[in-house]
Amino acid sequence: MQTLPFRRRRAQGGFTIFEVMMASIIMVLGISTSLTTIVYGMRAIDTARNSTLAAQILQSEMENIRLLNWAQLTALPASGTVDISAVISSGTSTALDDTLNNIIGKFSCTRTITTPKSNMREITLEVSWNGQDGRAHSNNYVTRYCKDGLYDFYYTAH
Repeated sequence: MQTLPFRRRRAQGGFTIFEVMMASIIMVLGISTSLTTIVYGMRAIDTARNSTLAAQILQSEMENIRLLNWAQLTALPASGTVDISAVISSGTSTALDDTLNNIIGKFSCTRTITTPKSNMREITLEVSWNGQDGRAHSNNYVTRYCKDGLYDFYYTAH
């Protein structure tokens, strides 16, 4: 009987278990970093959106204060809480007002008035809120209000 020569088996085109494990690990790392990036991005969007709304609240309240005359301004308490719904609401109880009142529930606004010089008031407004992640945020607005107008104050102060 004749012995057949030993033939080597041809290598098949598959992956080893080690290669599959390494590919799986790389995929898991890629997916987890993508999810982490999405979470940070959503937090940044939430902060930007709330900062914009806080700035609008500050601007609206400051415009309300600018409409006051000197006697009305000096009659305001030195510090107090601002009713935000009165600042941004149209007062007509529309669906938009309901939506805004739901959104602004997490904001609080305080007003502080000081007297740096006679016939001058410094008004500080601060809006604070907690972000989606629970971190505290705040925006400030500081301005000065003079009895006969800012130009008249600086003109006569020389």
